[in-house]
Amino acid sequence: MEKGEIKTKIAGFTIRSAGADEVPLVLRFIIELAEYEGVAQEVEATEEILRENLFGEKASAEVIFGCFENEPIGFALYFRNFSTFQGKPGLYLEDLYVRPEMRGRGFGTALLAYLACLVRRQSLGRFEWGVFTWNTPARDFYRSIGAKPQERYLLNRLEGDSLRSLAEKFESGTD
Repeated sequence: MEKGEIKTKIAGFTIRSAGADEVPLVLRFIIELAEYEGVAQEVEATEEILRENLFGEKASAEVIFGCFENEPIGFALYFRNFSTFQGKPGLYLEDLYVRPEMRGRGFGTALLAYLACLVRRQSLGRFEWGVFTWNTPARDFYRSIGAKPQERYLLNRLEGDSLRSLAEKFESGTD
């Protein structure tokens, strides 16, 4: 990630890395996104958890802010993944959020374009993200920039009781 403020082609809009002192703002954006998506009850993140995982010794993700006239109005949280078929890493966008009153000005596109540049500069294999099936505006937006939905496979997830149950099968020596 480049250091400092990065100017974009949009007047007054810049992109910059989040700092450890901005964890409260990262959490606020996460909660706003979850509220927009109707899943606020699923947010388990705390400032302490985010500080450890974004800025700690074993940081596993990065955050950039999109700023309009020096005020953060959105964020992107991303991390490296790996493609066995390509044999190289990629970039996975976990969350992209622009406050509703700031949408429609190209800020989300600028954040995605910046991340696409990172993928190219670092010779990564691909740039991926998920989107809720019900989120037609986001799906249409992603198609408009050339993203192709991957309908040949479905994302699977284990968490909570299901994760514990499967892990216990290994831990107890049963199959």
